Amino acid sequence: MSTQPTLGVIVGNRGFFPDHLADEGRKTILQVLQDEGIRAIALTPQDSKFGSVESDADARKLAALFKQHRDEIDGVLITLPNFGEERPIANTLRWADLRVPVLVQATPDDATLMTIADRRDSFCGKMSTCNNLTQYGIKFSLTTLHTVAPTSESFRADLRRFVSTCRVVRGLKGARLGAIGARPAAFNTVRYSEKLLERAGITVDTLDLSEVFGRVARLKADDAKLQAKLEQVSAYVRKGGTPNDALIKMAKLGVVIDEWMKTNDLQASALQCWTAMEEFYGVVPCTLMSMMSNGLMPSACETDIAGLVGMYALVLASGKPSAIVDWNNNYGDDPDKGVVFHCSNLPKDIFAEETTAMDYQAIIAGTVGKENAYGTVVGRVRAAPFTYCRVSTNDFAGKISAYLGEGELTNDPLKTFGGFGVIRVPNLQKLLRHICENGYEHHVAINLSQVADAMNEALTKYMGWDVYYHQA
Repeated sequence: MSTQPTLGVIVGNRGFFPDHLADEGRKTILQVLQDEGIRAIALTPQDSKFGSVESDADARKLAALFKQHRDEIDGVLITLPNFGEERPIANTLRWADLRVPVLVQATPDDATLMTIADRRDSFCGKMSTCNNLTQYGIKFSLTTLHTVAPTSESFRADLRRFVSTCRVVRGLKGARLGAIGARPAAFNTVRYSEKLLERAGITVDTLDLSEVFGRVARLKADDAKLQAKLEQVSAYVRKGGTPNDALIKMAKLGVVIDEWMKTNDLQASALQCWTAMEEFYGVVPCTLMSMMSNGLMPSACETDIAGLVGMYALVLASGKPSAIVDWNNNYGDDPDKGVVFHCSNLPKDIFAEETTAMDYQAIIAGTVGKENAYGTVVGRVRAAPFTYCRVSTNDFAGKISAYLGEGELTNDPLKTFGGFGVIRVPNLQKLLRHICENGYEHHVAINLSQVADAMNEALTKYMGWDVYYHQA
């Protein structure tokens, strides 16, 4: 997630408009990108007039440059310091064939500089550029304002949002997810279609729990990886009353999962828990899952791969850890508030630090015994704005669906167990109705960030999914 974002840059120019605007515009936009920590791939003044695209010859040069950096470019920024030549701009994208998100920005005119020497007409040129992109079948994003100065905070916000969109699209197309264990029999709700995900570029690798337990059994007590993992598990959160043998079991399980994921180049995982893990191994995997999620390799409960896709998309958009929770309880009689909960495997960075500790899984302990249920990470989620997302494969319609939106985690009083928080979502009753009427699962991914706009753009426009964006 720390990889520097890279954008291809097309500087539009139209010859009979003032050339100095293209020169100044290119310098300004490149400086803004540098300030925002974004690497730019663009023509130089040695390649074309002011490093702009004015002709098909310029377009071919830039398309060739983009192709050289195909594996590095996350998205393309079209900047229009004047009207711009719309056909060469569209041809650049057609010939480069990058198939990445595209953002179109147009610089506003100054009402005091409207003579032939300084007038931009970018306001109009943007429409022509977008018209050609539409004709070419090239998908693109727009800035919040039709024309916006590159140095303005409005454009910088657009740029950050666009980079988030690019990260989601790039990350999902080619994502590799691990399903560890079978879907628990009692959880029909987390069924999903591997084939629909594969069509979207998301691959699922599987590992049976019998293989996991077999590999665990082969680990030797003096294995250096085991000792290192035991130290990591022990230092992650306060251990409370967790016995040492449970910590060792967690560490062994962690070594096996880490090696499998590394070997198969997997970015995220979903694990079977209820109740084979506890009955036949004697520990819950929640701490390990929490550690992975906290390290931006999200891990979902109950082999919920579709839910994991939402977790991973939020990580890509925000660069922060995601959790998967249940929409679990009403909160009194407030229609816009509710309780989110899991047993839990929530990443420690989303908790109010003073409440976080390792414990046993109170629900399942009644069935398998407390001694076989250690390993949860419990506490209260800290008050903060958050984005939520649920992805689901709709086998009947042959498509991937999702809903998303934003809300806030509050400080409203609540005494309970597990990992929990009180949420407020504007018009929550409408969202809950949508969830039920469309057959969505009870799980939802949350992330302590506000990235719903970027997520919506990525999943609808560029991934082509059927998305409900819940807004007040």
